Amino acid sequence: MQPFHGALALACGLAASAACAQTSVQVYGLVDSGLAHITNADADGNGVTKVPSLTGSLPSRIGFRGTEDLGNGLQAFFVLENGISMDTGAAGQGGRLFGRAANVGLKGSWGTLTVGRQVNMTFISSMKSDVMGPQLFSISSIDLYIPNARSDNAIGYLGNFNGVMVGATYSFGRDGVATGGPAATNCPGEVAGNSQACRQYTALLGYESRNWGLNASYDRMNGNTGAGGGLTSSGNTDIRTTVNGYLMLGGTKIGAGAMDRETNAATGLSESLLFYVGASRPFGAFTLDAQFARRNAKRSNDDVTLYVARLSYALSKRTAVYASVGRMDNDGASAVALDAGGTVAPGMAQNGVMAGLRHSF
Repeated sequence: MQPFHGALALACGLAASAACAQTSVQVYGLVDSGLAHITNADADGNGVTKVPSLTGSLPSRIGFRGTEDLGNGLQAFFVLENGISMDTGAAGQGGRLFGRAANVGLKGSWGTLTVGRQVNMTFISSMKSDVMGPQLFSISSIDLYIPNARSDNAIGYLGNFNGVMVGATYSFGRDGVATGGPAATNCPGEVAGNSQACRQYTALLGYESRNWGLNASYDRMNGNTGAGGGLTSSGNTDIRTTVNGYLMLGGTKIGAGAMDRETNAATGLSESLLFYVGASRPFGAFTLDAQFARRNAKRSNDDVTLYVARLSYALSKRTAVYASVGRMDNDGASAVALDAGGTVAPGMAQNGVMAGLRHSF
């Protein structure tokens, strides 16, 4: 990163431009990988040991972001962020070059306006209340959309007014990738003559402070011909409504939330309620996180329950080692794997252990 900034400074000096001096460009990233062992990975009850693909304790990425001061408190910015599968080095988010973010925008005292591929309000709503985050064993395993709540072809707004949070996104085509994992559902939209095809809108209202926070979000997506998840018509919808909150008790954070989901797919109507509660406590260089979650399927016995705990040790401000244990109980015909993107036979429980190393730059 130092040679990059040095070259930028030299270019600014040669150009003798005041505007250049007010421009900042940063290269940043995070790499996180390890080993995981999960039981009952097939119908015969065999276990599997592997290097995870989708995430460790956090998804790996490399990004580029920059800002320019336009005066009067107004800034222009851009973000280009690539997800990385650490087991093979492949690009994440369905093979996109900048699958985690590819947007440009303006920000000021009135908030932030963004155009391009970006996280939407469902992603933002649980960032401070979900103490496990998008790690390999987490609520992300129960609903793979949670860590992949991004929208292509989107316009977004987010404002913070003395702690009151207001945000929304509108996408003209929520997902332009057909294959490559849970982020790819083949609904690029922007179809002439069909204004509902692959449209998505999300909204958030909440309050945040140092000691507590509470928000609610709404997420509605339409399908179209060939789209995944059974949303094969623009009249099909997938709606998620959430309530999330956190509370600080000294150095301990308590986080909880609930997500109601209603999917009107080609195969019929399905409804579920996912709720979670967790706690995070640092002590010295260690941090202990634990979480319980359950998804109740309405009018069905196909429920699922998650238990997970993680212990991290900070070797420095940028590097940490961690170990995690988890269990996923599947009821009825439920087949939710403990590890995000993994496999399990219907009705089987899974236990897992994981250890890894995380470094940010």
